[in-house]
Amino acid sequence: MMHTIQAFDRIGEENAFAVLARAQKLAATGRSVINLGIGQPDFSTPDHIVDAAVKALKDGHHGYTDARGIPAVREGVARYTKSRTGVEISPDNVLIVPGGKVTMFTAILMFGEPGAEILYPDPGFPIYRSMIEFTGARPVPIPITQENGFAFKADDVLARITPATRLIIVNSPANPTGGVTPKAEIDALVKGLEAHPDVAILSDEIYERMTYGPDGPADNHVSLLTYPSIRDRLILLNGWSKTWAMTGWRMGWSIWPDGLYDKARKLAVNCWSCVNAPAQWAGLAALDGPQDAVDTMMTAFAKRRRLVVDGLNDLPNVSCIEPEGAFYAFPDISKTGWQAKKLAHTLLDETGVALIGGPDFGTLGEGFIRVSYAASAEQIEEALGRIKSFLER
Repeated sequence: MMHTIQAFDRIGEENAFAVLARAQKLAATGRSVINLGIGQPDFSTPDHIVDAAVKALKDGHHGYTDARGIPAVREGVARYTKSRTGVEISPDNVLIVPGGKVTMFTAILMFGEPGAEILYPDPGFPIYRSMIEFTGARPVPIPITQENGFAFKADDVLARITPATRLIIVNSPANPTGGVTPKAEIDALVKGLEAHPDVAILSDEIYERMTYGPDGPADNHVSLLTYPSIRDRLILLNGWSKTWAMTGWRMGWSIWPDGLYDKARKLAVNCWSCVNAPAQWAGLAALDGPQDAVDTMMTAFAKRRRLVVDGLNDLPNVSCIEPEGAFYAFPDISKTGWQAKKLAHTLLDETGVALIGGPDFGTLGEGFIRVSYAASAEQIEEALGRIKSFLER
């Protein structure tokens, strides 16, 4: 029998893809399946972005690019970042990567090793913990609670820092909860981190365009990039997948401080060489082109959010607080008597509605399920009706 290193036995998974495969298998048998499990906008990539990729192919952009990303695209990210945050960054701190996960992978590999500790949100995106365990570092969960609106609390983060802490991962707007951490809490976190100058921060801001107010979309994201005191140890994760409905293009970007950038560049050279050339030109068109498709999508998400929250609160023994960001709700199903993963599994089998059980996002996810409202209003209404009928039975 072949022997692989133990680290590969420690790699976890993102169960949303396993649920997607089960849902697709069921649909292939002729069953009516509604997928509220996968975090993927149901909108098409805007035409001007697709056209830019086609033009790039026809113009002959078929070869390798700079491992860091095409210079014009890195300049586009710098312009976009300044327009969003007011912060001037150099294109030489931007790394174009094949999807947002690559930034997590790179940052966690950079700081994770046996004896090190890395803090991450729980419930949170499952790849954080998976990659921490892969490196041999100790994963230290930061509790994300419904009582706090699914925002992280600065004190909860700071209290878990020890001499072994190498990296802290924060995520707002958050997956799977839709939580948005208020500025006052981020201020307190940054102030507290000034006492820990050797601890790096990975800020996952992939949903930064997806925040809401009482009346619909509200552009109120607070980026950690706007805090000068941590800039020299901040890694920022962003990308094209969510904002421009480009999940399958596998396009992300990261912003690195001077002291870490070349390490990340070298990993790029060793691992993926460079990102798909025509996709990069499409990414530039997304950044610099018209944003009306993004606005249309966000208006739709805001309406669906209302539909989902009201519909979930109408289910027997289910309650749901209002998510302030992303396109997820995280309803409390603890009073139904079901374990979360068992309920999600049974709902797919018996009603054809795909959801993700909270424990797939961490130990504190029990009692909750994730509902993605990146599906049409008609599908959401139908799915909620099926779930209601099932729970009433």
